[in-house]
Amino acid sequence: MTAARAAVEILKREGVTHAFGVPGAAINPFYKALKEGGGVDHTLARHVEGASHMAEGYTRTHPGNIGVCIGTSGPAGTDMITGLYSAIGDSIPILCITGQAPTSVIHKEDFQAVDIASIAKPVTKMAVTVLEAAQVPGVFQQAFHLMRSGRPGPVLIDLPIDVQLTEIEFDPETYQPLPVYKPAASRAQVEKAIGMLVNSERPLIVAGGGIINADASELLVEFAELTGTPVIPTLMGWGIIPDDHELNAGMVGLQTSHRYGNATFLESDFVLGIGNRWANRHTGYKLDVYREGRKFVHVDVEPTQIGKIFAPDYGIASDAKAALELFVEVAKELKAAGELPDRGAWIARGQEHKSTLLRRTHFDDIPIKPQRVYEEMNKAFGPETRYVSTIGLSQIAGAQMLHVYKPRHWINCGQAGPLGWTIPAALGVATADPDAQVVALSGDYDFQFMIEELAVGAQHRIPYVHVLVNNSYLGLIRQAQIGLDINFQVNLEFENINAPELGVYGVDHVKVAEGLGCKAIRVTDPADLGAAFEEAKKLAQEYRVPVVVEAILERITNISMSRTADISDVTEFEEIATEPWHAPSSIKTLKA
Repeated sequence: MTAARAAVEILKREGVTHAFGVPGAAINPFYKALKEGGGVDHTLARHVEGASHMAEGYTRTHPGNIGVCIGTSGPAGTDMITGLYSAIGDSIPILCITGQAPTSVIHKEDFQAVDIASIAKPVTKMAVTVLEAAQVPGVFQQAFHLMRSGRPGPVLIDLPIDVQLTEIEFDPETYQPLPVYKPAASRAQVEKAIGMLVNSERPLIVAGGGIINADASELLVEFAELTGTPVIPTLMGWGIIPDDHELNAGMVGLQTSHRYGNATFLESDFVLGIGNRWANRHTGYKLDVYREGRKFVHVDVEPTQIGKIFAPDYGIASDAKAALELFVEVAKELKAAGELPDRGAWIARGQEHKSTLLRRTHFDDIPIKPQRVYEEMNKAFGPETRYVSTIGLSQIAGAQMLHVYKPRHWINCGQAGPLGWTIPAALGVATADPDAQVVALSGDYDFQFMIEELAVGAQHRIPYVHVLVNNSYLGLIRQAQIGLDINFQVNLEFENINAPELGVYGVDHVKVAEGLGCKAIRVTDPADLGAAFEEAKKLAQEYRVPVVVEAILERITNISMSRTADISDVTEFEEIATEPWHAPSSIKTLKA
């Protein structure tokens, strides 16, 4: 068979059932093999960067998924670099397959020939141009091994067109994936870490995205319950423990944090971090504030992550699941022996913060205040909802005010945060879980970056609801400019001569969405938000297309965040909740 066909057969045997991409001359032999081999469905993207983000959303939705994106080496491969950067930043395995010019002319500046492997190397676990057809099976086998082993991440395989077409000897029936390598904690290491936890008075667990990657959320909750240890999920770990669990202490950080989460963390004296990377939006840049008065244990699958940001008091290189299995085992033994302290008072302290330190969400203002949008989302979308978001004030406010109850139900681009990620990622999520309630969240700028991908949802009948909060501003950048005393090149407003009813809000997102084959609803009164969300859910199911709900916001709202990069110094620009009706959709009713 051709090397391209061998590659397709390996994809199937490695568990791949779906791919996203854009065909082109140099990758057409692979597409021929994809068609003739069967077994791998394909979604045609409108932009190749979009295909890479679809692949990432697809991977993130279910344990074991690996999203695949396909295109030519250039310019499709260069378009997918942002997707690879996003994937490696968040430890997400995706496979990027590119079609290259013939091997004999790669070095001759042939049409669309580019050294994509060299370009992709800094943002992948492996990036290689395969020059010998007989190496194709081994390279693909190694790719899946690397993507799944240790800290997960993306791989790029570049296939010259002549390599794709070359006949090779390959027996797919005897193909077998390579064993996955994951470091595992030892009993002695876990006993030492638990000893440090037991000897503390006010311990916390910081639960990161590595726990979700390892499919170990249930183990984490079991360990927390056994030891009575409150849990701080990171933004990438949100959903590991339900928001309404008494041991969920809230999120910590400069931006995507809860008032009660920061308060509880600052009172702690011991932190067990598992599968997290001490991201600066979580710790703040003032590490002395984050670290002062508390000891740290760090468990991570990647040994070089331990000590990268700061030196913990103890580090364990281990897959989160392997470590947590031992943590649970040892904790059960200690509990049976009566050697675990009572943490009731410490847990109650965190719950007290959770019922008093709340932000106000209920406002009746017109134009709409964004807080009200998230309040109504909490009412309209239940615990089974899979939220998808990337960056901006919309994501930050959403993380402060929405509620998540299950792992992989907050699908968020954490490290890279590229604008435009949300639409294609949501399409990937909805493709991976077509029966789920998928709800994307974007500001107007993120929404406009890859708006053409809505047509993919219309063409391939991929329904989801997209909540678009429109203030016609680069809101996060505007807020970041306050300290520089400027408001420069962040205004998106203009008077649209074709839609004068919009005033200065410019782009008519409803018409654009409808022109791309989708449904859209515009809301200007907060009292109409609930009905709009219900209508959007019905339209998505009836027409099987993306449905956009655009909320016209007040132009300027400053969302809570630290202006000094210090988690103990977060500015509450807007009103805090002082009466129960100020935060009617909060996890705990406010104690006035």
